[in-house]
Amino acid sequence: MQATAEHATHAIDAEKLNQCVHCGFCLQACPTYQLWGNEMDSPRGRIYLMKLVNEGAASPRGDFVKHIDSCLGCVSCMTACPSGVDYETLIEQARAEVERVHERPLSERVFRWGILNVFPRVGLLRLLRPFVALAGLFSFADPRKIVPKIGKREDVAAETKAEGTRRARVGLMLGCVQREWMSDINAATVRVLAAEGCDVVAPPQQGCCGALLTHAGQPERGAEMARQLVATLEAAGVDAIITNAGGCGSHLRHFSSKSQDVAEFLAQLGPRAERKPIKKKVAYQDSCHLQHAQKVRTQPRTLLNAIPGLQLLELPESTLCCGSAGIYNLVKPEPADQLGDRKAAHIVDARPDVVVSGNVGCILQMRAALARKGHTTPVVHTIQILDQSLKG
Repeated sequence: MQATAEHATHAIDAEKLNQCVHCGFCLQACPTYQLWGNEMDSPRGRIYLMKLVNEGAASPRGDFVKHIDSCLGCVSCMTACPSGVDYETLIEQARAEVERVHERPLSERVFRWGILNVFPRVGLLRLLRPFVALAGLFSFADPRKIVPKIGKREDVAAETKAEGTRRARVGLMLGCVQREWMSDINAATVRVLAAEGCDVVAPPQQGCCGALLTHAGQPERGAEMARQLVATLEAAGVDAIITNAGGCGSHLRHFSSKSQDVAEFLAQLGPRAERKPIKKKVAYQDSCHLQHAQKVRTQPRTLLNAIPGLQLLELPESTLCCGSAGIYNLVKPEPADQLGDRKAAHIVDARPDVVVSGNVGCILQMRAALARKGHTTPVVHTIQILDQSLKG
C-alpha cells in the first residue's frame, strides 16, 4: 500500500479516527470478522487502514479498497464500542475517498452505476415493475435469489384522515423499492397509523432519501436527496416523519429531528385501536440500522408482544447482520449469502410460523436465504403483522 503525496488528503475525520483505542470489543460484533477472522476485515483494522491513508502513509487503492468494500456498514460495532467511535461516519467518508481516487474495472463501474441510478429513481422502478414481476413468477430468476414477489399494487392517498380523534399529523416516507415493488408495506403502515389516530400525509412527488448513495460513497448526492425529501414532508406541517425502512430512517435522522421509525413512533404514541388475536409463533429479525444506528430494538418487540395470542421468538445472533446491507448483497453476493444462510439456519431451528423485520432489504434477504434451504416460511414487515391484528 505504497503512498504518494496525492493520498495525504485528510478526507477522513482524524478526530473520529483517534477515538478508537483498538480494544477489540468490535471484533465479535463484526460480521466479516466472524466470517473470515481477518483483522483487516474488522472495524479496528479498517480504522487502522483509514489512519494510514489519512496520514499519506498508504494509498486509498488496492488492498484498502478491498477491505473497505467488504464492510457491510451494519454499524453493529458502534453498539459494541465502549469508546463511542462514530464508525458510520468513518466508513462513509472512507468510501467517498475510494470513489474519488480509485478507478474500478469497467464491468464493476457499469454495474454500480446501474444500481445507484435505477433504485433511487421511482419512475424507473415503476417502469421495471412488470419485468420484476415476471422474473419472480417464472423461471427467469432463481427463486432462491433476491427478487421481490410483486403482488397487487396498493397506492396510498396523498392524505389519509385519522380514525376518531386525531392524535398526531405525520408524514410518511414512501421510499423507493417498497413504494413500487412492495407497496403493501406502505399501505399497511398508513392503515395502522390512521387506526391509531394519525392524519397521514404522503406527498406523491417525494423522491428517494439518498441513503443508498451515501452508503456507496456519494454523500453529496445522498445529502441533497435527503434535504429535498425532508423539505417536502415538513412543508406539510407534520409532527413526525415516519419511516419503515431501517437504512432510510437512519440516514434521514441526520437531516431532521422529526424522523422516527414507525415502530418507535407507535410505541411512544401508545395503543388505542383494539388488537385482535394472532395465534402464531413469530420470529423477529432485527434490522442492523434500526437496532444499531437508530437504537430501535425494544419498540418492535413491545408492539408484537401486545398482540393477543402471538408468541414472540428470539433468534440467536440477533445483533449480527443478515447480509442485506443496502446494495451489499448485490455487489458482494458470496459473503451476503453466507450471512443470510447463517441467519436462515437459526430461523429453521426456531420453527416460527412467520418471520418479521422492520426493513425491506432484510425481508428480501431472509426470503432468499430460507428458499435456499427449501423453506417457505413467510417473511413480512412488522407493521404488516400489526395491521393484520387490527383488521382481525
